Parts: sequence; C-alpha cells; structure tokens
Amino acid sequence: MEPTAGRGSGVARRTLIVSGACFVLLALAVALTGTPPGDALARDTALALAAPPLVKAMRVVNEAGSWRLLLPATLLLLVAFPRARARLYLWVGLMVAAPLVEGALKWLVGRPRPEGLSFGFPSGHATAAAAFFGAVVYLAGSLPPRARRLVRATAIAVIVLVAVARVMLRAHWPSDAVAGIALGTAFASIAILLDDRRRTAENP
Repeated sequence: MEPTAGRGSGVARRTLIVSGACFVLLALAVALTGTPPGDALARDTALALAAPPLVKAMRVVNEAGSWRLLLPATLLLLVAFPRARARLYLWVGLMVAAPLVEGALKWLVGRPRPEGLSFGFPSGHATAAAAFFGAVVYLAGSLPPRARRLVRATAIAVIVLVAVARVMLRAHWPSDAVAGIALGTAFASIAILLDDRRRTAENP
C-alpha cells in the first residue's frame, strides 16, 4: 500500500476483493445459521481469558474503535501525513460513509448481540478501527522505512485488539468483530483506490 501514484491500486484492489468477499460470506453465514460454526466456541474461549486486569485494559483499547473519537481524529492525518492534505475529503468521507453503511447493515442483517437485544452485525468499533487505521497503513507509505514498519505494525495491532476487545467486553460475537474488520478494510481500500487514481491522473 505504498502511496506512490499507481502502486497502491493493485494491493488495494485485491484487499477490497478479499475483504468484501469475507464480509459477504459472514453475512450469509449469519443469515442462514444465526450463529456460524465456531462462533460460540471462539467467544467462550475469549471470555475464559478475560481476567479482570485484561478486561480493564480492553476497555481502554475499546476507545480506539469509537466513531466519536476517530472521526475528529481523522483531522490529525493532516498533521501526521502531508500526503493526506491534498485530498482530506477522501479520508473524512471514509469515516463518515463507513458508519452510515455499518448502521444500515445492522438493521438489514438484524442479528442480536450475544447479550442484549440491539443488533450487532457488523461491529461498529471494529469497522471504525479498520477504516481509520487501514488509512493510516496506506498513508504511512510516505514515512522512512523504519517508521513506516512501526506505524503499520501498530495500526494493524490496534485493529485486531479492538476486535478482540469487543468480544471480551461481551458486546459482540466474534463473527461480528471479523465482519467489522472486513467492512472497514473494504471502505479503506475504496478510499485508497480513489486517492491513487487521482494521483495517477495528476502524475501520468
């Protein structure tokens, strides 16, 4: 996902296909079975590991997937990544469109959370984390090699940890969290493709 004109498109396109297919398959599995095979076992395993200190840490990690935090934090991309300044509308649009679609999909799929009556598929926190930090992974391509590797590894770790936190905090089924990652990654990939296409047009 190097932000060099033309180079990001191939990876982003493949990522979009894989993440989109993953989301569709999970949505079909949930629609057909209610609780896909292995979902309950994975949740029980995560909850068995949720000792009080870990749960406390997960509550902190959970904030990294809050739309209320990440939408305004998108403006920080201006400061951290100069390349984001040229097309800030793309990254803000990403963080506005993703929660709107995620909310609509919750009602469309209509799957209750494991504890509670509200709908939980896909996880909004996991979607937000994957959308925001997916953009960070891409934009970090302009950094020096060592910093780029560190930022990307941290961003990916945050995405995974937010998804795990949603399960350990009893808010979602594991499939909800994985679907959120897939959806957020798909949205980030679309933003990357649009950015790369515009830069390719500007620098043929």
